[in-house]
Amino acid sequence: MHGYGLTPQQPTTPRPSQATLTAVRVILVLVTVLSCGLLGWAAMLRLAIVTRRPRDWILLVVVALLNGGLFVFIMATPDDPDDMSDAAAVVLFLWLVGVLAGVITYYLYAEIRHYNSLGSTPTLPSPYAATAPVHPAPLPYQQQPLVQPRPQPNPYTVPTPPPTPTPAPQRLDQVRAELDELSDYLRKENKEHKEGEDR
Repeated sequence: MHGYGLTPQQPTTPRPSQATLTAVRVILVLVTVLSCGLLGWAAMLRLAIVTRRPRDWILLVVVALLNGGLFVFIMATPDDPDDMSDAAAVVLFLWLVGVLAGVITYYLYAEIRHYNSLGSTPTLPSPYAATAPVHPAPLPYQQQPLVQPRPQPNPYTVPTPPPTPTPAPQRLDQVRAELDELSDYLRKENKEHKEGEDR
């Protein structure tokens, strides 16, 4: 238990730079792809170490077992591709693609999400922590003044825009009159044009 004053700073592990994280991700994805998924456990091992979640440790074991089974399946298939049955080829292909896609997708998703949830953690303590005011304990019989707190404006509220003015009915009547006048004019022109053709 700590008394008044400064609270001890918790040790924080600094977050790696974005360039370092990207380089590690690219290397692990390349290792997984170039090994046809047989080294996919490496990406899952890094993920389990970074996140320290039981789910990621369980998935590491599952991927290792799938890779072990895949290796045994490959060793059991004939050396000559012509001797391999179509069913065995399909199973081998689906197994490889499933492990590759599953490991790469989950590894990238979980690691990016993990580091985004951490945010940018400062590596140095805040400069305001050292100058935090120390409040003495109130005396037992001292009368506390009643102070009403002033409401603070919320900086996250969005001001409502003023309502848009609606056009007055007078303007609608004017437009209607102009349209009627225009249609009368066009009818008259059309009538005169037809009379000129009849002559």
